[in-house]
Amino acid sequence: MRRAPILAALLLALAACGRHASDDGPKPGDFPKAERPVAPIVASAWSTEEARDRLREATLVMDRAGIRTGMTVADIGAGEGYYTVRLATRVGPQGRVLAQDVVPAVRDKLADRVTREALDNVSVKLGEPADPMLPEASFDRIFMVHMYHEIASPYEFLWRLRPALRPGGRVVVVDANRPIVQHGMPPALLDCEMAAVGYRRVAREKMPQDSYIALYEAAGARPEPKAIVPCPAPASAARARSSVTA
Repeated sequence: MRRAPILAALLLALAACGRHASDDGPKPGDFPKAERPVAPIVASAWSTEEARDRLREATLVMDRAGIRTGMTVADIGAGEGYYTVRLATRVGPQGRVLAQDVVPAVRDKLADRVTREALDNVSVKLGEPADPMLPEASFDRIFMVHMYHEIASPYEFLWRLRPALRPGGRVVVVDANRPIVQHGMPPALLDCEMAAVGYRRVAREKMPQDSYIALYEAAGARPEPKAIVPCPAPASAARARSSVTA
């Protein structure tokens, strides 16, 4: 497949653009800290692609997220590209996918895969742990699949992510309904953190095994960083801290 010059230019613009946390504007210290545990990044793949396809995971998620031909989509924490390559097929040649990861070696490996599989509607870039580095008003959907529980500064991350949505755009979170220390994200806590930064949940559905999908839209004005009220720690995390300090 030959790369169209216009599409190539658009992909380069998406990959190059994006805010930086050190630009003029709020600094990391302006945002509240999360009062909850943070799961470590342990692997670039949540499960094998074959196992996930047997459950029709990507198909179900893309259907429920309303992914259509021609959309522009971001895949945050893309890892080895399970969703990236499937999103690229779903949005088609007229659509675009920006795949991002914060680990340089993972980003490079994914870029090699994109080149090898000739995914001409995909670009790959490096993000930062507290800033997805996305261009403003560019995306119909922003995916975060089995990675939200690894975000150490969720309020700053979500605040910096929000301008990247187009009008009517949605953030798509897929995670497991279990404690964060078990690499999950309790749905009520996710709702609370999203709402604290001005997102409104528009849908949530159970997925195979113990996973779920939740969709959010920007609602109202984006709050000032110092006005964000952090969500209380989950009861299980509070009990764990108490037992350590007792």
